[in-house]
Amino acid sequence: MIPRIRDFVITKQDWIFSVVSYDLGEGDLKCLLRYVPDKKGERMSERGRYRKLSFHESYEFLRKHRPEYVKGVHSIPKGDIKELLRPEERLPRIAGHEEPVRAIYELLGKHVPRERIGITGSFLCGLNGEKSDLDFVIYGLKNFNSARAVIEDARVEGLLTELKEAVWKQIYEKRKPELSYADFVAHERRKRNRGAIGSSYFDILYVRDREEIKQLDMRNYERGEGAGYGKITAEVKDAYFSFDSPAIYEIDHPEINRVLSFTHTYAGQALEREKIEARGVIERTKYETRLVVGTTREAKGEWIRSLSL
Repeated sequence: MIPRIRDFVITKQDWIFSVVSYDLGEGDLKCLLRYVPDKKGERMSERGRYRKLSFHESYEFLRKHRPEYVKGVHSIPKGDIKELLRPEERLPRIAGHEEPVRAIYELLGKHVPRERIGITGSFLCGLNGEKSDLDFVIYGLKNFNSARAVIEDARVEGLLTELKEAVWKQIYEKRKPELSYADFVAHERRKRNRGAIGSSYFDILYVRDREEIKQLDMRNYERGEGAGYGKITAEVKDAYFSFDSPAIYEIDHPEINRVLSFTHTYAGQALEREKIEARGVIERTKYETRLVVGTTREAKGEWIRSLSL
């Protein structure tokens, strides 16, 4: 099976990685190391005890144990992968013994084909804790938009609750965006991809379905030549794949063809025909000049802001 973004893979060393890019037909798969076996680890699953690594810890670990895996992102030779974890295949079993997962799965499943719904993150690999977020995956843009409408309707009907101020502040501190707290929350609320049921907070993430994967534009994955930081204002011509990774914004600008965001913070950040302000790294390829947001994990000094919101 071909891996997709939001899948997890387990290597021969029993290291667990999240997949951070679609399979582009290369020998390596772009991933991020999330968990490693550790007898003193705080997470326990049927595979044993594991330790969760922060972003920086994951790089330190691989530089020490598998430096050949570090090529900007973590690039895993496909021959080193022994197991692929699919969000949509594992969700029904997880929902069978996790009540909040079951409740949200049933809510979304009333309007979205259940085989197009999955769960990723710590739940996918059985290493979730009491405070783990629920990260659902929706395959196909039509299904994703249907799920967003379900979340909004359920909130109006009282089946879901608004995120509490403390939760928003927690998300803001975790993301550390280059936006004010008020700006961040205003953009996030409009996306309609978050909700709470009881004390459980969840969000939904978009992944292309098989037909949409065929529309992948390889230009968006080819690294260009950096030309320094730039800040622009422009009108968004097309935001069809703005919830993808990278998020894609086709813009009307005299020099920049599009804005790409490789950080989830700025996915779905602006709508078609809105005016945006964006700051990131200007990249030039043989095809185009673009602005890339999220060139580092923290995306310091980089942002996308809707000026029309």
